[in-house]
Amino acid sequence: MSVRIGLGFAAFPFSDAAAFWRWIDACEEWGVDSVWLSERLVSAQSFLEPLTTLAAIAGRTRHVKFGMNATVLPLRDPLVLAKECATVDYLSDGRLLPMFGVGNDVAPEWKAVGLDTKGRGARSNEMLTLLNRLWTEDHVSFDGKYYHYDDVTIAPKPKQQPLPLWIGGSSEAAIERTARYGNGWLAGAAQGPEQIARVVAAIRARSAELGRPIDEDHYGAGFSFRFGSWEEPAVERSVQAYRARAGADADPRNFMAVGDAEAIIELVARFHEAGISKFVARPIAMSDEEMMSQSAMLAEQVNPAVNAMP
Repeated sequence: MSVRIGLGFAAFPFSDAAAFWRWIDACEEWGVDSVWLSERLVSAQSFLEPLTTLAAIAGRTRHVKFGMNATVLPLRDPLVLAKECATVDYLSDGRLLPMFGVGNDVAPEWKAVGLDTKGRGARSNEMLTLLNRLWTEDHVSFDGKYYHYDDVTIAPKPKQQPLPLWIGGSSEAAIERTARYGNGWLAGAAQGPEQIARVVAAIRARSAELGRPIDEDHYGAGFSFRFGSWEEPAVERSVQAYRARAGADADPRNFMAVGDAEAIIELVARFHEAGISKFVARPIAMSDEEMMSQSAMLAEQVNPAVNAMP
């Protein structure tokens, strides 16, 4: 098992595109394992569209891997999505880490694109079946409730065979979906080690029952971090935002690491004990300079110790 930390962000935290590319170049230079982008198609805040951005990152870099956390399946067409992912993975020499979810039923995207949230789980399951088949097979035929294909082939296929297919969500349906269709699971934000341990155990048990056990190396979680103190305004705002999602009584120390390198390593170790080996660390930063400095400290002071974990 290899324990690795990638870097990510949700809303675009940079002042302009040039600052973003300086950060990407630095991640490549620092040897960061991966970079991750969140998806939001409708928002007053700036969010990059993940797949087009990952394609640009693929051309800019040579070593760092990259993923989306998470692309909402029912908002996409499965054939176009399969082709896009296969193309990016092929041209990047196998560095794409696609991660998918079914979306939040109150998200504004549903109304914007004219889709009903009803049946989005079943639609997603058909899409996952199609993605897996289109990435590995020729002459794909499929007759489902939502999608109907007759002798469909895409080429080139992804460089990675199989292309990792990470799935998010902690509900019973998400556990079943991960066990049945995925080969990796990434926890959502504001989930602590105790909650994550229960989901990991459930996925392991169900995937074993289905005869397709998920690699122990393919369980991930995200957390926010800052080299600093809990009293800083940036941290206090981040705590408030997470509590709005996880509940007023949620302990931020279960899904945020604030302090020095040891504080971050300690939280990673707790997640690791819960069965997690892959991490998406999101800097708590208020400027381009802080994004760079926080990311640099993680790469230099935390990653070597984490990479050495058994």
